[in-house]
Amino acid sequence: MVGPFLLAVGGSMIADLQQRGAQVANILVFDSGMGGLTIYREIRRALPAHNYIYCFDNANFPYGELSEAALTEACTRLVSHMVVEHDIDLVVIACNTASTIALPSLRAAMTVPVVGVVPAIKPAAALTRSGCIGLLATPGTVSREYTHELIAQFAPGKRVLLKGATELVVEAEHKLAGLPVNMALLREVLADWLEGEEHPDTLVLGCTHFPLLDEEIRQLMPACQLVDSGSAVAKRVAHLLAGLVTTPTRLEDVGGKAYCTRLDAQTQKLTAPLQAWGLSSLEEVRF
Repeated sequence: MVGPFLLAVGGSMIADLQQRGAQVANILVFDSGMGGLTIYREIRRALPAHNYIYCFDNANFPYGELSEAALTEACTRLVSHMVVEHDIDLVVIACNTASTIALPSLRAAMTVPVVGVVPAIKPAAALTRSGCIGLLATPGTVSREYTHELIAQFAPGKRVLLKGATELVVEAEHKLAGLPVNMALLREVLADWLEGEEHPDTLVLGCTHFPLLDEEIRQLMPACQLVDSGSAVAKRVAHLLAGLVTTPTRLEDVGGKAYCTRLDAQTQKLTAPLQAWGLSSLEEVRF
């Protein structure tokens, strides 16, 4: 299982912030599965004194297998419900696939800010020494025109190797549930970067699930720098919160809770791992 994320924020710390006029925001972090936890982790590390709702649409997992129309409809309907139900002040779509497809619809439907995630091509281009970058993402993200525009804009003159790997999304979910990672599968996915003629020295984890596998990827590619979008999203959220008038939140409500769209026996097993990430309870969304 991924190491515990016990980011406990003491009541005295929050009370002190409130006494000094700091506002507490209700922040929704949304994904189809567990990958969005990597974005939530970075936001909560940077901004601990806020209330977090983590919602995952596991009834439609993985989003990469949905049509664009079905993904947009499912995502917009669920996020809209959560915003109203929990007085959300800011939404983070912590899914690369949903961000590249559904953000326009979501922003049109919302009166609160909506932050998406994009592959970290720009920081990777600044970090690479050899000029060779790997982008590990889902097939949908790899093939989408938006991704190619990012590469053209932020990595001109760099060699960017693209790899889509839906199977690693499932491996990341398994790891969070406490199951061992299939290292043979991971090695097979990365084989041409490990054994081929072109070896990236910087690897963009272009799916929010993949930072859950960073330890295993580093074992196979120890000389490679790994880059993801978490810190950039956290900075964007901090910037937007600075200009928001947020919904009044009671001190005792500050913390973190998780919601899913299908709470079956298998999903209930995620309760303890989610608690280790600072999310005290897991409930099914009713709408």
